[in-house]
Amino acid sequence: MFPHNVLPDTAEINDLGHLSIGGCDIVALTQEFGTPLYIFDEFTLRNRCQTFTKEFTSRYPNTTVAYASKAFVNPALAKIFAEEGLGLDVVSGGELALSQAIDFPSERIYFHGNNKSREELIQAVNSKVGRIVIDSFHEIALLEEISANAKTKQDVLIRVSPSVDPHTHSKTTTGTLDSKFGLSIDTGDAHRAVTAVTNAEHLNLRGLHFHLGSPIFELEPYELGIEVVLQFAASLREEGLELKEFSPGGGFAISYTREQVPPPIGTYAETIVNTMTQECERLGLELPHLTIEPGRAITGPAGVAVYKVGSTKNIEGVRKYISVDGGMGDNIRPALYEARYEAFVANRMNEKATETVTIAGKYCESGDILVKDVLLPPIGTDGLDLIAIPASGAYCLSMASNYNLNPKPPIVLVNNGSSHLIRRRETYKDQMLLDVL
Repeated sequence: MFPHNVLPDTAEINDLGHLSIGGCDIVALTQEFGTPLYIFDEFTLRNRCQTFTKEFTSRYPNTTVAYASKAFVNPALAKIFAEEGLGLDVVSGGELALSQAIDFPSERIYFHGNNKSREELIQAVNSKVGRIVIDSFHEIALLEEISANAKTKQDVLIRVSPSVDPHTHSKTTTGTLDSKFGLSIDTGDAHRAVTAVTNAEHLNLRGLHFHLGSPIFELEPYELGIEVVLQFAASLREEGLELKEFSPGGGFAISYTREQVPPPIGTYAETIVNTMTQECERLGLELPHLTIEPGRAITGPAGVAVYKVGSTKNIEGVRKYISVDGGMGDNIRPALYEARYEAFVANRMNEKATETVTIAGKYCESGDILVKDVLLPPIGTDGLDLIAIPASGAYCLSMASNYNLNPKPPIVLVNNGSSHLIRRRETYKDQMLLDVL
């Protein structure tokens, strides 16, 4: 059965038995652009943006959907998000500079981060970003000074930590007590931060933000997190906290393997909106503006990575390795936190999968494994087979490196039978441009 849940919305098998995305034959794309190659489907990108907007605003019109840039962003994708009416969650001066380069509406930008530098905060204040999300006492003092010097009053949110376990990988959990992110409610730091910001002359506290981690396949962590944070907000009403805005972050899961079935976007929306509105009513709080921050759930399903098979190694009775021309340099997620993926032989989609293999990268690390123990058709030794790994649109490219001085791959945007290069392949010369002898 064709696993639609892990592939872009437009994926199909064409008459040649090849995988096709956005009406484009993947084999033909690799002949034009080479491998490794990352392909983004524009239809899937826009459809996910529209679905998030529809599912949340139909239940709660006073909602902003802000794309979490850390999942992956470049100018072409940022323009799509702007056209779809999304906000932008940025976490660095670089992501902010990219948004400025394409004239992304600054009032729709949320600037996050646990250790923003003075230079980044000056850049954010001067560019008039909509919200700066405060993450430490150090930042409160620094931002007050910068805003005073700029003779402005900066709108801010405070990131709090509700000490809720989202039951995801320890390296992608952010809302527990033992985390570098957020000001803890349990320890009293969140209370002290609210007091400090409320008393700051050049900071305008709009509300609270929290983020539990990612990917979250369960709904209960959202319910618990929202209840804890809203109860905290209610406890500080008499001390001047007016909750005009509220953000439970993102963390929405996607299918990386055909067995994984995350809740539909509408179910996330129903849970978040219902919990927030019911808890506000119970606590006597005015309903705030809601901001959600999907990242992976928008770009992840839209991206497919394609590699060419090179050498193979069969260890009788142990494992068969299929090596490809990419690996942990363009997708470190399996090595970093045991992420699992599906894989397909893109040029032989109709052939029966009969052989269990492990897909290895070309990097000089034993841990450079992209997919372990996956069932595929027998791989040829002629160097013509292409391995496609879906759900590769989030965090792969944003965490890519030049380990072993391998160039980063190109990116192609496909739509309705046409393809457009949105990032060229890096060259060896590109890698040496910043070096000084």
